[in-house]
Amino acid sequence: MLKVNLTSFFKTATHTWRLFNMLGCLQGGFSKKHLPYWHCFIPGKAFDCKASIIEKNLNTTIKSVFHMIEINQDVFDKEVESNELLVLDFYSTECPPCEALAPKFDALDALYGQDIRFVKMFRQGNRDLAEKLGVRSSPTLLFFKNGKQVGDVLTGGIRRSDIMRNLDALLPEARVEQIHASIRPIDTETEVLVLGAGPGGLAAAIYLAQAKVDTLLVDPLLPGGQVSTTHQVSNYPGFIDPQPGYMLAHNMAEQAKVAGARMKVAVEISNIDLKKKEVLIDGHETIRAKKILISTGASPRYLNVEGEKEYYGKGISYCATCDAKYFHDKEVVIIGGGNTAVEESEFISKFASKITMVQQFPYLTANRSAQEKAMADPKINILFSHEPRGFYRRGEKMAVKVENLETNEMKELQTDGVFVFVGMKPNLELINDPLEKDQWGYLKVDHEMRTSMPDVFAAGDVISKQIRQITTAVSDGTIASIVIARELH
Repeated sequence: MLKVNLTSFFKTATHTWRLFNMLGCLQGGFSKKHLPYWHCFIPGKAFDCKASIIEKNLNTTIKSVFHMIEINQDVFDKEVESNELLVLDFYSTECPPCEALAPKFDALDALYGQDIRFVKMFRQGNRDLAEKLGVRSSPTLLFFKNGKQVGDVLTGGIRRSDIMRNLDALLPEARVEQIHASIRPIDTETEVLVLGAGPGGLAAAIYLAQAKVDTLLVDPLLPGGQVSTTHQVSNYPGFIDPQPGYMLAHNMAEQAKVAGARMKVAVEISNIDLKKKEVLIDGHETIRAKKILISTGASPRYLNVEGEKEYYGKGISYCATCDAKYFHDKEVVIIGGGNTAVEESEFISKFASKITMVQQFPYLTANRSAQEKAMADPKINILFSHEPRGFYRRGEKMAVKVENLETNEMKELQTDGVFVFVGMKPNLELINDPLEKDQWGYLKVDHEMRTSMPDVFAAGDVISKQIRQITTAVSDGTIASIVIARELH
């Protein structure tokens, strides 16, 4: 046994997850096999830990903690000038994307720290510098070489591969090969792996964790699914006033964490093997589970017409919450006439001066209340029995070619921007196992949310059903979690 006093060490560490990683006791996630070393984390005392564990990781992790420091704007110029290569993380408190980035940033510091200086800066406390550098959201990663900013500006749900790509660009090819060769595979075990952290997956995680089932959620994005980009949710039980979608998603995620569920979000899912119950993330971590719950949700369905892909993000949007604010006092075209299109038109109307809605049917298919609001809005004009045939750029304007389905006549609509809301498709691109699906590609499940494969369940918008709402996704996740917990325990 090796005895070390880490009192001063604890004083310098600011995050629990970094303490856990220090001695390697919790690498790959906490499990019962680590309990003998739990007493390693009592501050102010000497620690008895296996020498092999400490000797393997202590030097690297102490170097990482002391190497990566937090700076303020007063010393920024000095840091950039005195370090040939530097990466700066602008973070905020109570910021889920920042929490998702933190362990990746720390792990990459351990890999690249000998060559590149890793520093952090609290954005709200250093607003002048943040504004000067064009940083408007947290987290934001900036890369510097010889005192000048280079590479990409990474924001939001930042993926490990995107960080590594920018770090690699700073170094000689031979050194990059050495670093990549030093990456070792990680094995993580859990009882239940939840694929997708939308309402269905989060509800399941809450129930499972409260039932003392070891639960891990994995999502290529951030928690919340579509809810996180919904303007307001007015029909979720328990709230008298409409709730911002991002806040409802945040509260669900926090509740799951408090219950004990673990999360790995903004990761790249490299491979899914449902038969083996294995999922590979970020190219080096294999997660093995006893049961898997698929709650990957659904995504906007594309029109697949000329110019749609070309102008995606350059005049065409699928998210009103994300982009409506950019069309203040401007004209927009909305494609679609269902619940999403009509409800989002109400939000877009707060910004746009004029809205033209293009609907393929001679009537709207949204709920009656939403229809009445749209019909009464003087900014909204509806073209019934029309479909889009192409999107084009006309100077600073967008042009939408539409066809009258009754007369086959074509015409162009001049507009500043286009929003497309024409339905959804299940997010199953990464799943190649032969699961039974309906004619639209959604997963078939029984009344207990079981799929056609043993120990594989599904919940939420990814399953075949008539009604897709936040509440129905939560219901699906609840049912699946109770069935899974009973089988495991």
